Amino acid sequence: MKALLALTVIYIGTFFAVIQGSSQHSVKAAQQASASVSGGTAAAQSNVSIDPLKEADIRSLMELLGARDLVGEGASNAIEQARERLRSTVPNNDTGQAFVNTFTTSYRKKFDADQVTDELASIYDKHFTEDEIKGLLQFYGSPLGQKVAMEMPKIGRETQAAVRVASGKAAREALAEAKQENPGVGQAARLGMGQGRWQQRRGQATHEQTAQQQDPE
Repeated sequence: MKALLALTVIYIGTFFAVIQGSSQHSVKAAQQASASVSGGTAAAQSNVSIDPLKEADIRSLMELLGARDLVGEGASNAIEQARERLRSTVPNNDTGQAFVNTFTTSYRKKFDADQVTDELASIYDKHFTEDEIKGLLQFYGSPLGQKVAMEMPKIGRETQAAVRVASGKAAREALAEAKQENPGVGQAARLGMGQGRWQQRRGQATHEQTAQQQDPE
């Protein structure tokens, strides 16, 4: 049972790691993904130390868990979040959209799901003994285990949504309280500037340019 709980933590943690990493550092995530080619060799070497029989069991376990599908789904969500965040920082026109599309296409090509899946084998090897892997294989080969594997991604998504809602509510309330306790300071502050900030700067620049044209002196 302890092994099952530990695996559950890793299972959900892997999902969140992919999502949160992009949510907080969208462009950086793309840069890290572009380095996957050079990192692939190191990942392959990291699996050399795994006992062949144990690695075979780990691969079977990962297949039962749908680990590769989990990685792919997490990457797709991460890419979409990165796309939305990037859109908020570029001009809202055809040129800006083309830039975002180029980024998204390149991001998808450079993300190596196979490499991440290979790294998961090393992670499982580090956290579980051969006997524990066999026990987990037995569990996840059962009807209940298959249901756990099937429902875990859904639980991850629903948990992520719940965290996002609670986090947004707390952030809004904290900002309102900070403004109330500090009158005259930060009254114009708001959360999620993004596109609005770019449009505001653009509008201000256009206004200043128009004013200069009307009054060159």
